[in-house]
Amino acid sequence: MTSVRHIPDSRDAYLDAARACILDVGWRRTTLTEVARRAGVSRMTIYRTWPDMKTLLGDLMTREWTAVVAARPPGDDLPATVVATVRALRGNELFVRIVELDPELLLPYLLARRGRSQDLVLDLLVDRIEQGQATGEVRSGDPLAIARALVLGAHGFVLSAHTMVDDRVSEADLDTELAALVTRALAP
Repeated sequence: MTSVRHIPDSRDAYLDAARACILDVGWRRTTLTEVARRAGVSRMTIYRTWPDMKTLLGDLMTREWTAVVAARPPGDDLPATVVATVRALRGNELFVRIVELDPELLLPYLLARRGRSQDLVLDLLVDRIEQGQATGEVRSGDPLAIARALVLGAHGFVLSAHTMVDDRVSEADLDTELAALVTRALAP
């Protein structure tokens, strides 16, 4: 499979069409035929690129979440970067639509395996943790294990924060607590 980071422009247009379909009707009601129609190409063009909707969705989610993560400024301190990324994912239009209509699509990435986007996040976190360890700003320890623990913790803040928000605790309050958790987890 071609790396998502090297998708030709036509594939981006097809992914844009798939994104629009999913936003309109959800993943279950989106077909490769409808993606082809919206992209203005033949069904065979789409079928030659993706054998099924699951594969197309994997590439779409990887492109989408990679863009969200890449948009975080590398100069920010790590806790602020984690909170900003979590907040951006929670507000991402495609992510919100999937959670609303087809949340089961996310279960494999929570219960069975890591996805490409999660691996990208881990790579970025490991780099930042190693940099922090080199300057003494981050505690010693296996950078990969620390990064994986941070991602596991962030999952709840991305997927379930809304279940903890009410008239006593706001989403901003939870983000403040996430920053405190990350800060304490990394403190030397």
